[in-house]
Amino acid sequence: MGSFLRNARCLQLAVLSLLSVPVFSVFAYEVAPVSGGGKIEGKVTFQGTVPIRKIIPTKDREVCGGPRDEPQVRVGAGKGVQDAVVYLKEVPKGKPWGAADKVPVLDQEHCIFKPAVQVIRPGKLEVANSDPVLHNTHGFYGQRTAFNLALPEKGVRITRELPRPGLVRVECDAHGWMLAHIYVADSPYYALTGEDGSFRIDDIPPGNYTLVASQHYTGDTETPVTVTGGQTAKLTIELKKK
Repeated sequence: MGSFLRNARCLQLAVLSLLSVPVFSVFAYEVAPVSGGGKIEGKVTFQGTVPIRKIIPTKDREVCGGPRDEPQVRVGAGKGVQDAVVYLKEVPKGKPWGAADKVPVLDQEHCIFKPAVQVIRPGKLEVANSDPVLHNTHGFYGQRTAFNLALPEKGVRITRELPRPGLVRVECDAHGWMLAHIYVADSPYYALTGEDGSFRIDDIPPGNYTLVASQHYTGDTETPVTVTGGQTAKLTIELKKK
């Protein structure tokens, strides 16, 4: 009876573990010639009151600094949103990825992740510590750990793989206020908005698509868009807290 209960419990834990695994795109992107590609240009905006998160460092203050206010949405000129991730959903084939001559880096300086938001292709990520204190850098795909790294001193650099497309939330277990987001793209059809909220995606095969604008506070906003060969589709996307 004891053996039966143990086996049943193991099965239950296995099922719960599977349910906690985030769902990722299952198709493989194919690089193929693009004939008569089009473009998408636009701007991402946020019209509401900018939400503020109060940061109160509780340790290592000589490195991390004192209390400060941090905007949850970085809004610039014309209500444009900086560092929103914009991408086309599930593009099966098209232009090649950009040159992979540099491994993307996530640094930690003055107990702040730099950059706070980035988009990378599936593959290597280098995590660095520029502070003279311990950082325990913890990345998550949903609730599942993507990496968990102890960087005990200044100058430590560790490389890990992020092979799956999806959003990776990064925290520091030693400094609970630290937060960063890495979007692992499933195709090269993405952009990160500039200071004024503008973006451009080019060399897109003609067709009908879903454009996603993603920001960690507001969530995802989906917009249908038609791309015509040799033409530029122009969009303005307003983010709202769901």
